[in-house]
Amino acid sequence: MGRVSAPTPDPQPSRVVVIGGGPGGYEAALVGRRLGADVTLVEQVGLGGSAVLTDVVPSKTLIATAEWMTIADRAPELGIRIGGLGSPEQVRHRIDLGALNTRVKALAAAQSADIRARLEREGVRVVAGHGRLDGPAHVVATDADGHESRFDADVVLVATGATPRVLPDARPDGERILTWTQLYELTELPQRLVVVGSGVTGAEFAGAYTSLGADVVLVSSRERVLPGEDADAAELIEGIFRGRGMTVMSRSRAQSARRTADGVAVTLADGTVVEGSHVLLAVGSVPTTAGLGLAEVGVRLTPSGHVEVDKVSRTTVRGIYAAGDCTGVLPLASVAAMQGRIAMSHALGDAVTPLSLRGVAANIFTAPEIATVGVSESQLTADGVPYRVSVLPLARNPRAKMLGVRDGFIKIFAHSTAGTVLGAVVVGPRASEAVYPLTLAVTHRLTTDQLAEASTVYPSMSGTVAEVARMLHHRALD
Repeated sequence: MGRVSAPTPDPQPSRVVVIGGGPGGYEAALVGRRLGADVTLVEQVGLGGSAVLTDVVPSKTLIATAEWMTIADRAPELGIRIGGLGSPEQVRHRIDLGALNTRVKALAAAQSADIRARLEREGVRVVAGHGRLDGPAHVVATDADGHESRFDADVVLVATGATPRVLPDARPDGERILTWTQLYELTELPQRLVVVGSGVTGAEFAGAYTSLGADVVLVSSRERVLPGEDADAAELIEGIFRGRGMTVMSRSRAQSARRTADGVAVTLADGTVVEGSHVLLAVGSVPTTAGLGLAEVGVRLTPSGHVEVDKVSRTTVRGIYAAGDCTGVLPLASVAAMQGRIAMSHALGDAVTPLSLRGVAANIFTAPEIATVGVSESQLTADGVPYRVSVLPLARNPRAKMLGVRDGFIKIFAHSTAGTVLGAVVVGPRASEAVYPLTLAVTHRLTTDQLAEASTVYPSMSGTVAEVARMLHHRALD
């Protein structure tokens, strides 16, 4: 009788430690578990990170309420009359900011709890505390009481995000001088909100608080709001802001902000003083990379403090990866999640496609929204790419007329000879949803003819996408 060999024991699962529980971190943790790794996730503040707790989810919830206020203001032109007597000003909807912010924080907490439940259901070990590297293969987690736990790691993913940048002479106090993470503690609508910074965050909050009924002053150091966005879209939004009563101060750089007896005083570089009840600092973010032990183990940081990574999220140290806003690649939750998934798949030997930003869609949640995908017109011009552009205003769309939509447009950039869709801009209600067919076109290198040939519903807002594509048709030559 032949001898039967003992079964070979299963190899020890890879030990993965993720520092940071935002989209980059928790998505990576889930991939790690699916690929059979032993995964520990260390998070100090709460699962979901700033995207869920203080940034994307809260801000877009607040903006959604502001959007309803804007819609309500359009009701009379749609034939909707509010019962009772009084002028339109007397019967206008009034916002209860305390109730709104209570809902905002509750939704964020619920989303964070859902993420925790899923991670635990998938078998991820969740540790509350501040994580730091102790050598390239060890992570130490320190909890709120100062107790330390040490974890061995074959793979480490750093996904610690970023925090609001502040001005040296404008220190937030959480009461009158605020970052966007502190806005949700307000219980009453600011009488006069000074927003410093006209990038995406500044524009979104300035627009939202204007719609909620606050008097808003937007201080922009650049010539126009949203300086990094499509020029036509930015010009349209600035015009809408001004039309709704917002004061936009262009080419005005804030120097300092201080408390006064009953509000704040913001001093500009030219000496002008802008007074308000509150000031919101929206002047960008800084990566959360200090105190993590990165430099000590040889992880290279950029001059701005971001973690240097390649297209599969590797750092300069073998076995250490990074994802999300701490890398400075593109500050979007969707990109952070992609980086995290790619990093974990690469680290654990699964098939992986390196990160490509070509088909990444982004959205600015102003009213109307601005969605973009692919290469911008300014970049096409700078790179010398031969392109053609076509644009149509939404006001011509029959569905838009029915909905009372007057502002917005769809713009498509196509290669002059190949006809492939290179990029697009959508400005209008729910642009974040409407941009998806254009995202598919850019991602899969569709031509404008292929986009135009797809059937659309009549009447529909998406019909304008096909119409703009048809305008870019090249007549075949005999």
